[in-house]
Amino acid sequence: MLQSRLLAETVSLAASDRVLILNSAADPFLTQTIQRVTSGTITLAEDNVATIAALVPVLQASSHIQHVAFHDYILHYPAGTMDVAVMNLLYQPSNAWMHYGLQVALYALRPGGRLYVVGAKDRGILSIEKRMREVFGHVETLQISKGQRALCSQKSTQKSINIQQSVPESLARLSELPLLQVFAGNKLDEGTRLLLEVLEVRATDVALDLGCGAGTIGLYIAQQATQGRVTMVDASLTAVAVAQRAVEQSQLTNVLVLPSDGAQAVLDQRFDLVATNPPFHQGGIQTTAIAERFIRQAAQVLRPQGRFYLVANRFLKYEPTLRACFKTLEEVGGDTRYKVLRARFPI
Repeated sequence: MLQSRLLAETVSLAASDRVLILNSAADPFLTQTIQRVTSGTITLAEDNVATIAALVPVLQASSHIQHVAFHDYILHYPAGTMDVAVMNLLYQPSNAWMHYGLQVALYALRPGGRLYVVGAKDRGILSIEKRMREVFGHVETLQISKGQRALCSQKSTQKSINIQQSVPESLARLSELPLLQVFAGNKLDEGTRLLLEVLEVRATDVALDLGCGAGTIGLYIAQQATQGRVTMVDASLTAVAVAQRAVEQSQLTNVLVLPSDGAQAVLDQRFDLVATNPPFHQGGIQTTAIAERFIRQAAQVLRPQGRFYLVANRFLKYEPTLRACFKTLEEVGGDTRYKVLRARFPI
């Protein structure tokens, strides 16, 4: 991977460094960091539970490597203690995550500490370069290769004096979760709206919101399934935190929110209804793999008479996988941009 090569060639690490990896633990550069930082510490501020699950053997074998949820770092760790922070834009879902990463780095780094950021033009590296200059006062371009850039900012002594002013209070008081709402998105997207318009929910349904995000679909189902219950799952720890807060605010008592890589946490359960608005980007690349895995898992956890609802952009061809997993498939809603598909009778 080109980004990892750029990091390997530009990031300066000492054996005793305290290193913070900003939501980029899936980058192969982590392996090199572990090899080079032998007497220091490595902290993975990571959001994705699948990434962390893959690293469990590493975490168990290395006492100097630890994990904290990306959105929780400032809540649990002191300011001004890290020597190096590293962020790959490829793994950040949106600009909000990138900008938050810069603020976490400013909070975490000691005076003289360095933030390294790598990314491509189409992932926003030029706008992040501008933001790094605003946040740290300066930025250096270390290397450019095939549209990819490696940047570095050093935290000055002056910045450390104003550290608490530099980090908004909302970042240090995540019990209020305002930043998480920015991460997860506060608006009802068009695809979800179209799904909810046609979603059939029965009062006794035992339902699963697969890849729940902020929890909009699951909460809607819970309001209708007054004698049933809803489980909401997501691979993002931020999404789980946002959805949990939404459940608390709704005062609904028939909802459970779990971190899960797809339906992995509930594969031993069975549901009457599964609904999803699946992502179709992973690591900045368009993919159908996530939704196709959701489809196969939905067929696995649905009862024989169960229903599966999926909303997607029209250009995404999920129908072959749906037909391979279910006996019946029909389009029940949508518009010129989106389609809502309902599959029944899992094979």
